[in-house]
Amino acid sequence: MTQRSDDVSELVQRAEKLQPLLAAHAARTDTTRRPATEALAAITEAGLLKLGTPRRFGGYQSPLRTQVEVSAALGQGCGSTAWIVQNMNGSAVFAGMLPEKAQNEVWADSPDARVVAAMGPLTEVTRVEGGFRVSGKVGWLSGVDYADWAMVGFATPEYEQHPPGVVMGLVPVEPARIEDTWQVTGMRGTCTNTLHLDQVHVPDHRTMNVLGLLAGLSPTEFQDEALYRGTQFSLTLAIILAGTQIGLAQAAAELVRAKAPTRPISYTTYGSQAQSVGFQIQLGQAEVMIDSATRYLLDIAERIDEAGRQGRQLPLHRRLMLRAGLSWACTQLREAVGLLVDAHGTSSFAEANPLQRIWRDINTASRHAMLNAQVGFEAHGAGALGAPTTIIPTA
Repeated sequence: MTQRSDDVSELVQRAEKLQPLLAAHAARTDTTRRPATEALAAITEAGLLKLGTPRRFGGYQSPLRTQVEVSAALGQGCGSTAWIVQNMNGSAVFAGMLPEKAQNEVWADSPDARVVAAMGPLTEVTRVEGGFRVSGKVGWLSGVDYADWAMVGFATPEYEQHPPGVVMGLVPVEPARIEDTWQVTGMRGTCTNTLHLDQVHVPDHRTMNVLGLLAGLSPTEFQDEALYRGTQFSLTLAIILAGTQIGLAQAAAELVRAKAPTRPISYTTYGSQAQSVGFQIQLGQAEVMIDSATRYLLDIAERIDEAGRQGRQLPLHRRLMLRAGLSWACTQLREAVGLLVDAHGTSSFAEANPLQRIWRDINTASRHAMLNAQVGFEAHGAGALGAPTTIIPTA
């Protein structure tokens, strides 16, 4: 893996400095099911919601590896807040793939504009002069309550010279209606709610065809900007989900390690967990799992970035392998947290213990549909055998 440059280190350090603030509000974020105003304000002030924004509009245009590292640092403080940040930064990358006219509409007059995205396709779509008219509901839009724009998917019978497929279109969040539908056990504060669209016009310049993106072609005129070339679109969709989970697992390990010297093991003669060989093994195994998964995920992010810099599409078999490996690594992080909970004991589930929230959060986040490990393994296995893959979007 390459060394981090000074500007990357600076962004990660800004995120690390915010960990105490995020941690202080994490329980309230979980209870109220929305991020703390103070936390979002501090993140905005630190510029950490501009990682995916083009430099032309005052953003950092940060490589995906940087975005993963920043999300991981924030995730150590609060999983829900970090998840919103990573979705907005990742969604800005997709908006940066659109034509210049659309980008200007988003950022030219509002450099702090926030974008969210979801791939689930709308089906009420009509082709009209100069664009599309869409209606319906878009679910799983993390952070939509705090967004100005949304990238949404919709099925289309025809799109210029392309066959029927899926288009990603950019729509303003206002005046659409947001329905509070995210009532779940983990990642409770992400506001992953539903956006209701009613006869919304999506002009052609605010759309891009997913088939084109999967072929490594984005419609932006600024093809010299590696981040927005779309060379590994499906992998980009998945890797932006990984950072927060790294941070959650690291936070769990730090908490369990710190408490071990002062926590006895009930019904044993051990004065502290740290004295137990069994505990030592569990902690050691969990930390190795976290470290190896983290290194692998950062390596995948670096591979995506490098391919973008070179302007090339990775071979399909390599994309399928990385997609499966990405899902496997997130599963490793989840299982490592499970080991840490086992080692820490039943008090892990006390409401006052942050470990129970971390456990709930990572068990929810790691099961995102883009991170289904079995589907990833199946797709890679099929590709290795020359059989058709059923994964959508195709790697």
